[in-house]
Amino acid sequence: MLRILPLLFLLLAACAELPMPDPTAQPLPDAQASPARTSVQQRAQRAARQFVQVVDTVEPVAEQVCRKRSSGLNCDFRIVVDDRVDQSPNAFQTVDRVGRPIVAFNLALIVSAENADELAFVMGHEAAHHILDHIAKTQESATVGAVIFSGIAAMSGADADGIRSAEELGATVGARTYSKDYELEADRLGTLIAAQAGYDPVRGALFFNRIPDPGDRFLGSHPPNAARMEIVRRTYAEIAAGNS
Repeated sequence: MLRILPLLFLLLAACAELPMPDPTAQPLPDAQASPARTSVQQRAQRAARQFVQVVDTVEPVAEQVCRKRSSGLNCDFRIVVDDRVDQSPNAFQTVDRVGRPIVAFNLALIVSAENADELAFVMGHEAAHHILDHIAKTQESATVGAVIFSGIAAMSGADADGIRSAEELGATVGARTYSKDYELEADRLGTLIAAQAGYDPVRGALFFNRIPDPGDRFLGSHPPNAARMEIVRRTYAEIAAGNS
């Protein structure tokens, strides 16, 4: 079920306020000021309409895929929007206290999306994290890492602070162990969700070209952008061929 914050009003208000006037400057005649303000409002309106349309289209598909592929998992996605205007573009998936999945976007991502395909792919990707139960799996890996590292530290004669530091390090290592695999898994399933909703996930994934490439760092949280693009292309080709 769609549960969206009052996005349209948040987005229009936030975007309309971005070019804040200088209070010390002389006011411009209406004929000169109006076009710029109208342009900002038009961009905000287009971004708002595009986002709402994508949510209305992709969210039901994500729920269907969730119910089909999982057992006992809450598939009632709630879509929320962070209306702060000082944030870098971002989206993430989490769950509330009763296990309901939440997919969150901030205004910067919504406005910076070059097309609806990008928003659809991001939404499919974040929904896929929930469907694949990645939060629970990451927490389990973090717990195992914390136990192992703290145990080794204790056996080595470390004091309480040393054991605590080892536990924190182990949790980080454990959480990062499979994070790249989880991102690629979410890219694959997110491709399927976006495609089933009628969008082009390959075109949507082109936003990877505009974000920093994390490279292939040891215990990095995300795989290289090229690897992510490749799995999207391969998955979409399989879908087109009827193999996915």
